Amino acid sequence: LRRQVRRPRLSWADWAVVAALTPLLSQACRMPRIVTPATVLRWHRDLVRRRWSQPRRRRTGGRCTVSELRQLVLRLASENPIWGYRRIQGELAGLGYQLAPSTVWLILKRAGIDPAPRRSGPTWRQFLTAQAHGILATDFFCVDTLLLGRLSVLFVVEHATRRVYLLGITANPSAAWVAQQARNLLMDLGDRVAQFTFLIRDRDSKFTDTFDAVFASEGVRILRTPVRAPRANAIAERWIGTVRRELLDRMLIINRRHLEAALAEYVAHFNHHRPHRALHQAAPLKPLPAPVSQPDLYLRRRDRLGGLIHEYA
Repeated sequence: LRRQVRRPRLSWADWAVVAALTPLLSQACRMPRIVTPATVLRWHRDLVRRRWSQPRRRRTGGRCTVSELRQLVLRLASENPIWGYRRIQGELAGLGYQLAPSTVWLILKRAGIDPAPRRSGPTWRQFLTAQAHGILATDFFCVDTLLLGRLSVLFVVEHATRRVYLLGITANPSAAWVAQQARNLLMDLGDRVAQFTFLIRDRDSKFTDTFDAVFASEGVRILRTPVRAPRANAIAERWIGTVRRELLDRMLIINRRHLEAALAEYVAHFNHHRPHRALHQAAPLKPLPAPVSQPDLYLRRRDRLGGLIHEYA
């Protein structure tokens, strides 16, 4: 029978119950025991060891950080890309908010914000906005007259203010004529020329080394656009499209004198009245007025170019 019936295999829980109940048994009942006293003592030691050496729960995140303070950390990180977590923690300490540097680091990491060296570079919008105050752009465009003559128009536009300068109109844009228009522009700018650093132009053969030397003498660096890349001089190209849509495509040009008068009046309208999205709907030379408390629905209209363009005041 012993060979047919295997010895029962007790689990650890069974041994623990036996060890706990053994002291309650009488001396007679302890005799037919299935374990030795040494085994019972070892089980008891295991119980004591498990009781006092259980792993503690891991604390995740330390003390709870209020959502407003978390948003403040993220705001400081987004507005100051060169600040690391210790710099942010120091700024918060100066404002009266006590946070450990590790807490600030954990907030930034969970928000997916890279360390300061990886996010310290400016964006393209920030870079171009900072550089715009020192950039000029120039270009030519052609106008066909009523008798199929072709006139070339040279202009310059400021990137920051979108102000346009009409340099000249000619049927024969020679290198000497183009260089002279550059000198005339620098004379008109006067002391303001010192604020400009770059001049963007394309690779037209009419822009010669003499033209470049005129601007280089005032410390203005020439930037040539790539071949067949009009978007590299996008602001100048945009003005050409604007003047064609709003003026040249809506009237016939008789001769150079007619074109000079029409463009001069349009440039005055463009610089002093026409709104620009890049300037938050202000004109290049006219800031937006203060908002009116009680709108007056009475408007006065001024016609320009024979009623082709209307201005309201």
